[in-house]
Order: sequence, then structure tokens, then C-alpha cells
Amino acid sequence: MKEISLALVIVLAPFASHAAELRGKWLTEEGKGHVLFENCGPKLCGKIVWLKEPNDAAGKPQADVLNENKSLRTRPVLGLTLTELESDGNGAWKGVIYNPEDGKSYKAKAAIQKDGTLLVEGCILGGLLCDDQTWTRAD
Repeated sequence: MKEISLALVIVLAPFASHAAELRGKWLTEEGKGHVLFENCGPKLCGKIVWLKEPNDAAGKPQADVLNENKSLRTRPVLGLTLTELESDGNGAWKGVIYNPEDGKSYKAKAAIQKDGTLLVEGCILGGLLCDDQTWTRAD
């Protein structure tokens, strides 16, 4: 029985370490914000925890003014959950990501690169049109 438990730990350990790598704070590609990835049930959620420019021109906290859902346009961007991701079983994550800069959601993929950066990709049209960003650790 101990051999089976040890074998499971050896087999599952790489996946646990990959999941742990995504947790933490990441600086977006253009340096506009920090996104904190942490557990949210069985998934990992990415939430905006810092903005380079937290206030709008009137001095009020940035709001989600471009959201396609008009009822959400007054919610603050700071604290907004951008994404919920789940493991794809191969050391990367998949899900949906919201972009407050255009008010739209995209099919998403995220993967830690060999250099320790995070490649985040958002796609539309079933993955035919994609754009990616490289985020770096902020903590």
C-alpha cells in the first residue's frame, strides 16, 4: 500500500508544482496592473489587485465602463476577477478571460514559460484569432 501511495505522489508531484507556479502576483505586459492568481474552488482565479492608474480623469476609482453588460459598468476595476482557469492536464491552464480595456471576454490559455514568465492568450472565433501577452512575476 505504501508503494502505491509513493507512486501516486511521484506521478502527481509535477502537476502540483505547475499549479503552484501560477499562484501569486503577476505584472501585466504593459505594466498597467497586477493580477493575483489564487484558488477559487477547483479553479485558479485571477483578480486585479493593483493598477498603475487606479483613478480616472475625474479622480474617481476606475470603473468597468466598457463592459458589454450595462449593469456592470459602474463596478470598480480594482478587485475585478478577470479569469477563472482550470488545468488542461498538460501543465497549462484554460478558461475564459475578461478584458476591461474593451469590455469583452475571450477563450483563454495560460502557460508558464521556461524563463518563468506567463504567456496569456485570448482567442475568438473558436481560436482562429488570438492575441497573447507575456506577464512577469510581481512578488
